[in-house]
Formats: sequence, C-alpha cells, structure tokens
Amino acid sequence: MNLKEIRKKIDLLDSKILKLLNDRMEQGLMAKKFKPRTEDTEREKEILNRIRTNSRGLIHAEFIENIYIEIIKESKILQRRDYKLIGFQGEHGAFSEVASKEWDGELIPVSCSKFADVFEGVESGPYDYGIVPVENTLGGVVGEVNELLINTMLHVVGAIELPIHLCFLALPGTDHREIRTVYSHPQALAQCLRFLARNKLEPVEYNDTAGAARMLAEKQLKTSAAIASKLSAELYGLETIKEDIEDLERNMTRFLVLSKKENREWGNKCSIIFSTEHKAGTLFSVLEVFARENINLTRIESIPNEPGNYAFFLDFIGSNKNDKVLKALEKVKKITSNFKLIGCYKERKVV
Repeated sequence: MNLKEIRKKIDLLDSKILKLLNDRMEQGLMAKKFKPRTEDTEREKEILNRIRTNSRGLIHAEFIENIYIEIIKESKILQRRDYKLIGFQGEHGAFSEVASKEWDGELIPVSCSKFADVFEGVESGPYDYGIVPVENTLGGVVGEVNELLINTMLHVVGAIELPIHLCFLALPGTDHREIRTVYSHPQALAQCLRFLARNKLEPVEYNDTAGAARMLAEKQLKTSAAIASKLSAELYGLETIKEDIEDLERNMTRFLVLSKKENREWGNKCSIIFSTEHKAGTLFSVLEVFARENINLTRIESIPNEPGNYAFFLDFIGSNKNDKVLKALEKVKKITSNFKLIGCYKERKVV
C-alpha cells in the first residue's frame, strides 16, 4: 500500500459520507411532513445523547457532537424551506430522477427501493408526488407499475416522454481495453447488445442502472464498467468513456407523475382504466365511442388483473373539461365495469 492508494480510499470514504449526509437530509425533509413544527428539542437531545454514548475509537465525543449540532442545524434550515418531494424508484442518478428534474426542477427527488414504495409514499404523505415509468419504445410496458396503477387511488397529474441515452461508465483512469464485464439493469443491457458484442463485453444484470454505477464506484472494480445515465457518472465520480451506446437511435421512456390531489388545470391528455364483460365486441364498442367523437387514442394496453380478468389502459388526446370528451366518457362508463379516470394532465416530450 502507498500514499496514492490510501488517498483513493479516503476519497471513496468522503463520497460515501456525502451520500449518507444527503440521504439524512432527505429523511429530515420527509419527517417534516409528519410533525407540526421544525423545532423539536427533545428529539435533538435524544440524538446528541446517543452520539455521546456511541462515540468510539479515534473520534472524541465532543468533536462528533459538534458535527451533529451542525447537521441538525442544516436539517432545520432545509425543513423551513418547505420543499416539495417526489419519490422515484432506484438509486440517485436513475432515469426516473432525470425525468423528475425535467418535469419540475424545484422538486427534491427521493430514492425508493421499489415501485410500490413510490405509490405508498405518495398515499401516506411523505412525498408530494411520485414518478414512475410506464412504457419504453424498446422494452414495452413496465408491468409492475401498470399493475399498481389498477388499484391505486392516486391521480396522474403529469407525464413526460424522455429520450434514454445510455453511457458506458468506468472508474477514472481505467484503460477501456482491460474492461471485461459490464453491470446494468437487464433492460439497459438489452438495449446495448450490439455495443457489448462489438467490444466483447460480458453483461452482468443488476437491480438498476444507477445502482450499478454506485456499486462500481464503491467496490472499485477495475476491470468492470456500468451502463447508466450521465447523471450517475457525475454523482458517483465515474468517467464517461462513451455516450449514446444504445443500439437504436429512438429510445424513449414515458413517465407518469402521481399525486393524491387531482390536477385542476386544463390538460392535453387523459388516461382511463376499465374492465369489460366477457362478451364478443365489448372492447370494440368502447373504441367505437371514441372514434365517433373523433377523439385520438394514443395508447391501449391490457394488463392481467385477476385470474381470467384483464384491465385495459387507454390514453387519448383531450381534456375532461371538454364537452365532447365528457360525453364520450359517460358513454364508456355505461358499457364498462371498474371504470376509473386516473387523470387529465399535460404531457410533454423532451427533445
């Protein structure tokens, strides 16, 4: 071991400390949603007492206590700013986080391990919004998200279509000729098959793209790389060896923004979920209603709901404040079961 190697370990520890501090501040913002005021002297005493008790080794109790006094002070400053939070699935740097920033850059993105956690977090209160991917031009529908949408009481208040540009990331200073394996989400790996084959790289599946980037940085895997977003490279101190490595030029993912409150503004797209009886021509009757009203459908998907039962997702251009749309929806309600308008909202595409 030499000085250079020791400093590398120090840099890695510093990045972990910064990540943990950021995570702690996020938790503080979430806690604010459940308490009437920012000041809580009893809780602060509890934290500082625990720090004093658990101080070990080289760290003197007084030193670490002073650090935590500053951490608590900064947390309260952030809580007073009354930020709005948006939950997303994956590690920081995930494309869902990128989409959330495109939708509203003033929101604070909070990482969730599962899609169900995003829905639950919006329903129970700590998140003002949630953002989830519903379909990709190459990978198709995101089945788990669509299944969660069937039973949720949340409303869709926005949508964004984001171009997915995948980057080949490695540790700084890595010789790309020495890289043998590449970690990423299975869907991202599938979108880069030509690149992987051309460079004779072995794909290794990981939970999510940003998680693969974080793991690579933390474990310092010198002969490995990750496929993730450019934001992931910035967050985890990785080098972007090559950008836009996806096989097809048009690689788009559509995201929905969820809220407990219904969108009250004029939207340009609506989404409904419904079921139909097991009779020939029932679905055709629904589609015919929209055709007669000259309403343009943009998406229709069927998702298994219960054994032998399917729910249909249908998106169309228009607003529920429009008389023609309202007339069509009333007709559709009469010929379907479990009908639900999950949102009328503005959708935009990022170029």
